[in-house]
Amino acid sequence: MISEDEWLVVIDRQKVFAESEWSTWACADGTYYDTDESFGRLAKAFGERVAYTRYVPPEPPQDAWVEYFKDWPQFLVANDDPMYDFTDETAILAEGHPVVNRDTFCKWGTELAEAIRGAKRIVVCGVATDCCVLTTVLAAADSGVAVRVPADACDGSTPENQELALNAMRLFTPLITVTDTDAILE
Repeated sequence: MISEDEWLVVIDRQKVFAESEWSTWACADGTYYDTDESFGRLAKAFGERVAYTRYVPPEPPQDAWVEYFKDWPQFLVANDDPMYDFTDETAILAEGHPVVNRDTFCKWGTELAEAIRGAKRIVVCGVATDCCVLTTVLAAADSGVAVRVPADACDGSTPENQELALNAMRLFTPLITVTDTDAILE
C-alpha cells in the first residue's frame, strides 16, 4: 500500500544503462527492459509524487574519478549526449516531474530531498541495483528515510550482482525493505 506522504524515486533509467548492444555499462543481456512493466505501474500509481534521477559524467573528472574514467573514456561525453537520455518509455513518464542530475553513483542529497519535498518514506526503483540504486538507498536510509525497494522494478549489472545488492540492502531491515511491486500496490 502506498502512503499519502510516500514518494517514488526512479534511479537512472537511461539509454546508457539499457542498451547492451553498444553500452558496456548496460544491464546484462537486455534485462533492463524486464523492469518496464513494474516501473510503469509504480510511476502511474504514485501520480505526481515521482522524482527521477539521471547520471551525468563529471566535467571534468576529479580525484578518484580520474582513475575510474581511464577505464571508461567512452562515457566521458557532454552531459546532454543522447546516451544519457532517459529511455523512451521513461521519458514519457518523467515529463513534468522533478529530475535530479548527479555525477555520482549516489543520488541522495539536498537536491533529491528537496525534489521529494522532504518525504521520509520513499520507494526506490531503477538501475543499476548494485551501483546507483544501492548507494542511494543506503544514504537515504542512513539519513532517516524509510525505503522500500521493489526488486522487480530494479535491475543489476548482472543477475548475480542484482541478488548481492538486494541481499546487502536486506541487512538494513527495517530501515530498508526489499519487496515487489505487487506488495507496494496492494
